[in-house]
Amino acid sequence: MPLPPASGTGIFYARAAKSIRLIPQGCTNRPFYLISVTHRKRLNNQEVIEQLGSYDPLPNMNNEKMVALNLERIKHWLGQGAHVTPPVAHLLGLAGFFPIHPRCYITAWRNRLAEKERLAKEAETVAQSTS
Repeated sequence: MPLPPASGTGIFYARAAKSIRLIPQGCTNRPFYLISVTHRKRLNNQEVIEQLGSYDPLPNMNNEKMVALNLERIKHWLGQGAHVTPPVAHLLGLAGFFPIHPRCYITAWRNRLAEKERLAKEAETVAQSTS
């Protein structure tokens, strides 16, 4: 699409913007997500432009959450001006493609605090049982 005269870098159409987001798949007790490019405007039956990967949030028998990403196509869509939703930004941060999302730091801090409290309670119960 050619640029209109004197438009600078072009006109940004909010309706035409694309978004990289998680599309829920699977069933109630077995969630599964596709990482896809869609139109930014939310619709019930959103048309997927391109699938860029998948995410399985349930840990497998090795306690791993599986993520598959097509980083070349993600780079392409980011270059085209696609926006990234926060959950996808979180996954891309964990993959090392983006800077680590602040949510990761908050979750790690909370997990360390909970583990410290659990160990303190455990040590307290052991001390009370021995005395």
